[in-house]
Amino acid sequence: MPITDSTALALLNQWQRGFPLVDEPFAEIGAALGMKCSQVLDRYQRLKNSGAFSRIGGVFAPGAGGASLLAAMAVPPHLLERVAALVSAQPGVNHNYEREHDINLWFVVTGRDAQDVEQQLRSIEAATSLPVLRLPMLRAFRIDTAFDLEAHSHDQQGSGRTRTAAAPIALHEEPLAALVEQGLALCSRPFDLWAERLDCDVPHIHSQLARWTDLGSLSRFGVVVRHHEVGFRANAMTVFQVPQEMLERCGDALAHFPGVTLVYQRATAEGWPFNLYCMVHGRDRFNVLQTISSAIRHAGLSNYPSRILFSRTRFKQTGARRFASHLQVSHPSTNMPTETPKEKEHAHS
Repeated sequence: MPITDSTALALLNQWQRGFPLVDEPFAEIGAALGMKCSQVLDRYQRLKNSGAFSRIGGVFAPGAGGASLLAAMAVPPHLLERVAALVSAQPGVNHNYEREHDINLWFVVTGRDAQDVEQQLRSIEAATSLPVLRLPMLRAFRIDTAFDLEAHSHDQQGSGRTRTAAAPIALHEEPLAALVEQGLALCSRPFDLWAERLDCDVPHIHSQLARWTDLGSLSRFGVVVRHHEVGFRANAMTVFQVPQEMLERCGDALAHFPGVTLVYQRATAEGWPFNLYCMVHGRDRFNVLQTISSAIRHAGLSNYPSRILFSRTRFKQTGARRFASHLQVSHPSTNMPTETPKEKEHAHS
């Protein structure tokens, strides 16, 4: 449900980006809100337990490391539950949704590299006896996964712009990147735990996070809100078939339209000619359709073939784990939070 408590709104909204890179970040947040550090930690823990956010950590830009791919399958309705379970069981699958289309199962696979991702896709095909469409991203026009929780739709503008190719994470930096993906522990000095784990000092961690942000490798560092749990219960992926010479203009126009969260150019596939994608999240279906209609007019896309695919069932939603291999051996003193995927949840609006 929507977050209406002013303290919860502040804790979630204000620190989706620009989380304090200091020794005691929760004390600094408390000072800004007139709260004690212990009160901030207690409230964050309760919000996390309720599902309002998944972690406090980083979201890496495409190209920063590892590999990922959007994939889709046309699954006979009577097999959907079984096939979705098989897809979700793949450790590299971090998003898995049913959408309103004959091609009805859409998921994202991440891995160490493209070969790892392809191996997972082939495993899915072997287990289900169904073909998988591979729809790699060719260009990102906009990525903005932070949500203004006081709005009816996700209407932040401009802050989510991303580079076409982010600076890659160096091999020796990947252990820190793995911790950034996993998220901070809810304690007074969380960066100390990372420093202990990595055998380095805390200022080094702070400077590395700031550097990644400056380079565009890290899209943002802060609270990763779970949009469905905080009231954004409708979302739709709209796809367009746009002539190559119009892609840049149309994609850039979509990327600047308030309410649009993600805009990508993707490769086409046999039977799937669409090459420009955008995502819109809202509190209800009507609100999402209004935003999509306005965005289409704004971007000059009215005359191009398109499809609107609303999310119907959320089978799995977790953060990407491109660097997860560095966390296979857990350190007992870190008390790192885990991000457990929700069970199947119907998202009709």
